Amino acid sequence: MGHPLGATPSKVIAVHLNYRSRAAERGRTPDQPSYFLKPPSSLAGSGDPVYRPRSCELMGFEGEIALVIGRRACRVAPQDGWRHVAYVTAANDIGVYDLRHADRGSNLRSKGSDGFTPIGPRLLDARRLDPAGLRLRTWVNDELAQDDTSDTLLFSFGALIADLSRLITLDPGDVLLTGTPAGASVVSPGDTVEVEVGDGTVSTGRLRSPIAESDHDLDAWGAMPHAGQAERAAAWAKSLTPEPVLDKRIERELRNLAVATLSAQLRKRGLVQSSIDGLYPTRPADKMVGVAHTLRYLPLREDLFKRYGDGMNAQKRAVEELRPGHILVMDARGDTTAGTLGDILALRALRRGAAGVVTDGALRDSAAVSALDLPVYCGGTHPSVLGRRHIPWDTGIPVACGGALIQPGDLLVGDADGVVVVAPSMADELITDSAEQELQERFIAEQVQAGRPIEGLYPLGPAWQRQYEQWRVGFAQQGEPRAVSQ
Repeated sequence: MGHPLGATPSKVIAVHLNYRSRAAERGRTPDQPSYFLKPPSSLAGSGDPVYRPRSCELMGFEGEIALVIGRRACRVAPQDGWRHVAYVTAANDIGVYDLRHADRGSNLRSKGSDGFTPIGPRLLDARRLDPAGLRLRTWVNDELAQDDTSDTLLFSFGALIADLSRLITLDPGDVLLTGTPAGASVVSPGDTVEVEVGDGTVSTGRLRSPIAESDHDLDAWGAMPHAGQAERAAAWAKSLTPEPVLDKRIERELRNLAVATLSAQLRKRGLVQSSIDGLYPTRPADKMVGVAHTLRYLPLREDLFKRYGDGMNAQKRAVEELRPGHILVMDARGDTTAGTLGDILALRALRRGAAGVVTDGALRDSAAVSALDLPVYCGGTHPSVLGRRHIPWDTGIPVACGGALIQPGDLLVGDADGVVVVAPSMADELITDSAEQELQERFIAEQVQAGRPIEGLYPLGPAWQRQYEQWRVGFAQQGEPRAVSQ
């Protein structure tokens, strides 16, 4: 067996975090790439057993696309980086989280053990590949665990090579592991991990790594394995305490305001395009307040659907990227002749802590979705599956939904009247003025109920201002208004 490189490379360099899906899973997105080194002695080939050290329980797999440098790279530009790649292959960046504490940040012992970098089985000629058109898949015991494409990288292959070569010369034969997508987790002795990279035409084949238990104890000198709560959470790709994306005070105060009131206040500020139009709520009695996380669909093009629609596509990634308090906003171009969300993904969104879903496309499995404790606003219902009219294209970008522009991070408020978009910077001001408007309207409604005419009263005019202030003081002091006369 053995790895397919032949000669031993001078360096094996790995990227910490480089897929959007993994960044969302980890709850952080780096501005620039960061790296660590793996010893060349960690290289292994397809079929070679990978041994978990005794006393360790958290052996993690990470399927990755590996680049093999073909030409010396020193201070190359990003647009030239790919030209220095000779081969592409599959890799498994294996590590034991129990030893991360030993070399915090460098990962030397946790990821550098002998055999912890399987690569292969075949090398693909980089000259015949589109660097943005590669698909990475990982299976554990024949069950698909990871499925992502190289067009979702935070930092392209060329950018990585350029960044590294500013200070470090990359020599022919050097290996660059380019990051792992969402889905990396824990395996145990007896499991088998397989990783494959391809472009739909050519493939590396499956890199097969049987997991076994070491036949000897770890010598007692030096750092010993430790697996606490933080290590377990990281290994299993779970957050210990997922932080809501919306401040609790803002959420509470927006929840107490009517969408109609917010709409009126936005209109006073010249924002007349803040409502998301043409949508219907599945649960009209429910209030929806949250932060926008966006997904864009493009029109179906059959020759591109397999590349963008299959596997862990943008639709599924968007759901897996949700955090507590997110509202998934789907831009389907107002086309309601195909479904954009069904019961399974709606249930997953609910389990991820979503505060709601908004789509100007159609909802399928509408009865099942309506039964979930999840507010959903949709343009209509349709029984079809995804590939009839749409391709899920990308996430986390500004989108158009129901005639409104929504940016990731915008606040959305929905009730039976519809949904409005609020810029976070305006939230406090809108809350204050909307609460005052609703207080005035309560006063006005009580006067109308008592038989007063609306002239000069609605909207509140100078003639009623003193009486309103008197009523308002009583309301603030006792929570109930004092009677007033006119």
